Amino acid sequence: MEITISKRLEGIGEYYFSQKLREIEELNKQGKKIINLGIGSPDLPPHPDVIQTLQEAAARPDTHAYQGYKGSPLLRKAIAEWYAQWYGVTLDADNEILPLIGSKEGIMHICMTYLNAGDQALVPDPGYPTYSSAVKLAGGEVVSYELKEQNNWEPDFTALEKTDLSKVKLLWVNYPHMPTGQLPTPALFEKLVAFGKKHNILICHDNPYSFILNNRPLSLLSVAGAKDSVIELNSLSKSQNMAGWRVGMLCGAKERVDEILRFKSNMDSGMFLPVQLAAAKALGLGKDWYDQLNEVYAARRKKVFELLGVLGCSFSKEQAGMFVWAKIPATYKNGYELSDRALYDANVFITPGGIFGKAGDGYIRISLCGSIERFEEAINRIKTNINP
Repeated sequence: MEITISKRLEGIGEYYFSQKLREIEELNKQGKKIINLGIGSPDLPPHPDVIQTLQEAAARPDTHAYQGYKGSPLLRKAIAEWYAQWYGVTLDADNEILPLIGSKEGIMHICMTYLNAGDQALVPDPGYPTYSSAVKLAGGEVVSYELKEQNNWEPDFTALEKTDLSKVKLLWVNYPHMPTGQLPTPALFEKLVAFGKKHNILICHDNPYSFILNNRPLSLLSVAGAKDSVIELNSLSKSQNMAGWRVGMLCGAKERVDEILRFKSNMDSGMFLPVQLAAAKALGLGKDWYDQLNEVYAARRKKVFELLGVLGCSFSKEQAGMFVWAKIPATYKNGYELSDRALYDANVFITPGGIFGKAGDGYIRISLCGSIERFEEAINRIKTNINP
């Protein structure tokens, strides 16, 4: 019997990290003890009050039923208050917020809601690979726009204006940028909103890193009139150490939320209520939480800078987010070559920049998710096995 896969999966490979983790698992079985510095999965726990809220709510007999597709009113209210406090953005908790089972699903929901066959979406290169795969799975066409270091990893609007934008319905953007760590400026955000309005393109801003090593969180929705042309995704995965809890949000105009809900409500159900209540507690944490979190990441980043120095890489020290992006030495053909050498010679896994697009070929990315001791061990291994 021969079963063929759907055409929508043509050109869609297995997610890079899914594949690489299996390889690392096999190497570990061989006794290699790989130090994985590739994936941005927070290794620190959420605040104790968040865990306590989950435990208490889960112990109640009335919290285990199906939940509404738009999420708990308490969680939506907490999201609205969080946006008001930290971003200066006013959101209607009843109509302009849609809780998500992680923001990654929101990327797919948006593409499935708005893209038909032949429609195009502008996707950053380098950028999060899921933007491209979601566009393709929805039947749309990916149009990459290159981000360059000399342009501060910002879109070249002059170049975009010279292209045929008649079929473009979405533009994916992500600041603080992953993988480069580039922080946004208010001027960039104003340009993005103006570009969307001028060309009738929906700007989709993915904003999960704004609190990590950054004392000035910004939302694209803070630009005047942004709701006319912007949808913003956000997440508790990074800022609240809740990656495995799968709690995200989509924010925008009521019309956009209602449109995306039409797809989402046919795709999944509401989140487990205790998780939503714990998420609401997490969103109410004060400045001390973020300061403590960033103190840890700042210390780790210094070690990563040291590691990159041993590898001979060059990098900016002004990056935000939970990764460090670095340019490889000229002695390596591309980031894949350096990544493979670190993995097979020193038992250290570093992400090659090329997985984020062709513009990332000359770079690598290192995650800050690991203890100081782990980074020190990685440095020693590289010194011993690559640069003795």
